[in-house]
Amino acid sequence: MESVQIENLDPETAFLLSKQETGFEWELFKENVRPLKRGRNVRLLNESLTSHNNSQLKKTLLEKRRKLIEAIDDYKGEDPLQPWLECMKWVQEAFPAGGDSSGLLVIYEQCVRKFWHSEHYKNDLRYLKIWLEYAENCVDAEVIYSFLDANDIGQTHSEYYIAYALLLESKSKMKAANDMFSLGISREAQPIEKLKDAYKKFLARSMTKPKNTDEDPEENHLPARSFGTVLAREDNRMQTAQSSDFHRKKLKPDGTQRTPLLVYKDTKVDVLSSHQPDKSKAAWNNLGTRAERNKENNAIPSKWTSYKVPQKPGPRVGRPTPSARIEVFVDEECAETCQASDESGSSSTLPVIHGDGQDNIRRETELLRKNPLRNFPPNSLPR
Repeated sequence: MESVQIENLDPETAFLLSKQETGFEWELFKENVRPLKRGRNVRLLNESLTSHNNSQLKKTLLEKRRKLIEAIDDYKGEDPLQPWLECMKWVQEAFPAGGDSSGLLVIYEQCVRKFWHSEHYKNDLRYLKIWLEYAENCVDAEVIYSFLDANDIGQTHSEYYIAYALLLESKSKMKAANDMFSLGISREAQPIEKLKDAYKKFLARSMTKPKNTDEDPEENHLPARSFGTVLAREDNRMQTAQSSDFHRKKLKPDGTQRTPLLVYKDTKVDVLSSHQPDKSKAAWNNLGTRAERNKENNAIPSKWTSYKVPQKPGPRVGRPTPSARIEVFVDEECAETCQASDESGSSSTLPVIHGDGQDNIRRETELLRKNPLRNFPPNSLPR
């Protein structure tokens, strides 16, 4: 049989059959690329996407990340936050899909925890933006904003109040969001014009949203009628039934609207007389002598230490020996990680990422996503 050769192919099929490489690899993976506010470099994006499909190039990425982390430890300049920013920017470009294996959330947490007590960076806008990016990747971001408020971090910047108010708005806490905007304006957070503009947009959105049911009066669920229309007998009966059912449901939770409980009363005289006690048997004709009435109060006083309560003999429990102790379970992997960090001292800023254990990074990322302040001292947490 002669091989059939297809001459006319559509451009997409011809490209897939050929092994031609282009500079548009991001087109095949754009659904997995997380957007950045500053945008992305297409050339770096194509290189990073290509490297993730190649095991050798992926090892090169991990090695590059390790060197950037070592540069953070070796930095001796006047701005120790700068190498952190460079490392975060590179990780965002090299791991466009994000994910737990990127270690970005761990880097965020380590950075904000290193400088949270520094007076030099409390009002630094770069440091505040790291906090805000960290909050966007956590489940409960509201606790992070409460932490910033309790420790007076970023309170002079309007970005804090805008981000916090938008978070409250997304949770339908409109009153709290309005109070947050008002608080930022009263504190004259800079730039104030940006804050006021965001507040105006918030007010415009709040006007279109339905109000909370707790603040609204009782709604009328009956069908609307135009003036001058007359309901038919069946329509009138149906509307009356719906009205009565609606009011019955409204009055049901209220205890004051319930009907009184009916108590059964037996009016038969013979039944009452049969349960009357016999007065002749229950009579108390003799009061008794004074000694008989006060016999419980005639005990001879004695020393309270001389009297012992009788006890039944039973097996005595011996004292616990030093060997009988409760063993506390310790995870071996966590113990090894903590021991490695203690031995390294202050030389390793990110011990979890220094070792290229992807399982440790994923586990730590998941814990931080659920509890972003788990590694902070208790006295720094909001109360």
